[in-house]
Amino acid sequence: MSMLSNSHQDPDVPDQAAVARAAALISQADGLLVAAGAGMGVDSGLPDFRGNAGFWRAYPALAAEGTAFMDIASPLAFHAAPRRAWGFYGHRLALYRKTVPHAGYDLLRRWSGAMPHGSRVFTSNVDGHFQRALTPALHVDECHGSIHQLQCLRGCTDTVWPASGFEPLVDAARCELIGPVPACPHCGGIARPNILMFNDSAWIDARHERQEIRLRRWIERTRRAVVIEIGAGLNIPTVRRFSERMVLRHNASLIRINPRESEIGGLAGIGIAGGALQTLAAIDAMPGPETYPTRHHA
Repeated sequence: MSMLSNSHQDPDVPDQAAVARAAALISQADGLLVAAGAGMGVDSGLPDFRGNAGFWRAYPALAAEGTAFMDIASPLAFHAAPRRAWGFYGHRLALYRKTVPHAGYDLLRRWSGAMPHGSRVFTSNVDGHFQRALTPALHVDECHGSIHQLQCLRGCTDTVWPASGFEPLVDAARCELIGPVPACPHCGGIARPNILMFNDSAWIDARHERQEIRLRRWIERTRRAVVIEIGAGLNIPTVRRFSERMVLRHNASLIRINPRESEIGGLAGIGIAGGALQTLAAIDAMPGPETYPTRHHA
């Protein structure tokens, strides 16, 4: 396999040679493993919180008081000011519910439909968009949890439950929840999202552990999987490190898609400097052999 990288390309124009190489890798794969970071949601209109500048553009009330992402995305924020913390997470929950996943999710679904082992997803995103657009929940490993699940802030139980009954009413100008604060059904205390936050020793990870086991069993059945890593940077490298482990341990090839930091080093595969939807669409439009997955839609 080629070990090319096009890190010096204009990110607005994916390199066609790299795109063609990616299409060839997909056509040869027996399973598709999607590894996605925050950049996957940008084309759906979601903020990616890359640094405080981007975070504060999305939440000017927090910018005005100098509250950083790491400060509000913390269990301490729920203990200190639960309405402010739920103002942030409640706004995000409502945003993720109403936002339609972009067309790139459907491309991934169609490609995997022609592969003998189908697809699995590993993502640090908490938005739940892969479950809506690509595969059932059991086929997604959410390594940082999900905003659509809740847990007790005090940790009175290891149980998590769906947030479907919670309709957040948020004053966006103040980033403050003005409706009822969600409560733990077991003790009546404050509930929080079942998300791994900063400085978080109380996150209940049982759901993620079950997902991880299923993903591990799946990848062990593949023989020539392709890992399509999308929108995963180096700032929080969880997704990138996962992709690299899968490539090295399971004879997989890597397609790394990111506007920046798209190099793959000595790994087997290709790096493409570009956004998620634009690059996936370019791969989908690439002429290929009759076995190319887009020729056989599921």
